[in-house]
Amino acid sequence: MERISPPLTGSEREMLRAYLDYHRATLAWKCEGLTDEELRRPSMPPSTLSLLGLVRHMAEVERHWFRRTLAGEEVPHLWSDRHDFQAAYDAAGATRAEAFAAWEAEVAHARRIEAAAESLDVTAYVKSWQEEASLRLIMLHLIHEYARHNGHADFLREAVDGATGA
Repeated sequence: MERISPPLTGSEREMLRAYLDYHRATLAWKCEGLTDEELRRPSMPPSTLSLLGLVRHMAEVERHWFRRTLAGEEVPHLWSDRHDFQAAYDAAGATRAEAFAAWEAEVAHARRIEAAAESLDVTAYVKSWQEEASLRLIMLHLIHEYARHNGHADFLREAVDGATGA
């Protein structure tokens, strides 16, 4: 995934797309060049957070917001049969190949669903909030989610091999 800086000007939708893609690419960049073992390396006890766990989690997040919520698809969780979002964080037996394949597939679905939406004002019912939310809010939420977890990814990567930088 190529990491291109977002533009400084553009329409609202172009800017949201660009920032979301920038944060997606940042997560991929933080994982670049690491072995499966390094990607599974947990942060600091008692936390089991790892880079691979973050990738798996973001696959679930993309799947939930774009496919389940916005498109109304009834798709199961990727790593849980109990609708447990936390299960994605457990990357103990995971590999780069399976985690990235799932995440890249969900990003592709998200891009397709977002592009097909008539406008940022399209809404979908969010069960956990018991309210309608716009595509605009969903995209902002994903940007926030990636930005927060990319901060975690910064520390996780630095702990693996000392690499830093945003």
